[in-house]
Amino acid sequence: MELILQVTLLVVGFAMLVKGADWFVDGAAGIAVKFGIPQLVVGLTIVAMGTSAPEAAVSITGAMNGAADIAVGNVLGSNILNILIILGLTGFITNVAIQKSTLMIEMPFMMVVTIIFAVLGLNDGNVGFMEGIILWIFFLVYLGYLFVLAKKGNQDEEEKEEKRPIWKLVILGIIGGAIVVWGADITVDAAIAIAQAIGLSERFIGLTIVALGTSLPELVTSVTAAKKGNSDIAIGNIVGSNIFNILFVIGTSALIVPVIYEATFLVDAVVALAAGVVLWIATIRKKMLTRPWAIAMLTGYAVYLVYLLV
Repeated sequence: MELILQVTLLVVGFAMLVKGADWFVDGAAGIAVKFGIPQLVVGLTIVAMGTSAPEAAVSITGAMNGAADIAVGNVLGSNILNILIILGLTGFITNVAIQKSTLMIEMPFMMVVTIIFAVLGLNDGNVGFMEGIILWIFFLVYLGYLFVLAKKGNQDEEEKEEKRPIWKLVILGIIGGAIVVWGADITVDAAIAIAQAIGLSERFIGLTIVALGTSLPELVTSVTAAKKGNSDIAIGNIVGSNIFNILFVIGTSALIVPVIYEATFLVDAVVALAAGVVLWIATIRKKMLTRPWAIAMLTGYAVYLVYLLV
């Protein structure tokens, strides 16, 4: 009976994520048009941070409870899922255009911070207060870059008209974001309960079930944005979320309490870095993620999943 209840909650969580993401993207894209802000910037900031809220909650709570497998595993697992599964599925559904700045600046930066995270963690087996400060410095640099990007305005984009008043767009975005986060919370709790009932290990749960659950907002938001033609939000959301997960989520967790970084996570860090490299190679020529590469990325995650199970 308990298992049936958890499965029901899982379905309800999915429904909330889908509807919430739809409202969230509408609100964010509308606000961007109203203020002349490039959709790319909205995707890299508001959408990315909003959809990363579940990772932040799970990782910070896990760090405070001394659960390294949840704190670190959730971030690395989510970043791997974001690229290989979410962009893989999005690219399978529709071609995803990628701006030059994403290819030349944001994606390389994402790979650099992934390496920095691994080096800081493996240095003495944990990410402590000083490492947290280092991650936060990089985060502030990233925010500074986004501010400069936003200042450039909407010059390179086609002008679109947004007739809805700003207050409606803000409310739409806030309600949508809240439903996304709440839906993710319900989904994660249900998924963990189901996984534990089946008897899966904590590390496997952290790298897959929890990572997938906290990445569901990114999934539905990116797919919804891509189908609506807002590809800058789709790709920017993923790149921004991955950067946000490492610099803000782990950085903040480390400022609260040292985050234990087990040696076994090196493999997952390498996979996260490799996923970023594959995405960059897949899109560097055509400035677009196409279906063949999307299938290759999905296959890559299947191989990683087999490694985790073995």
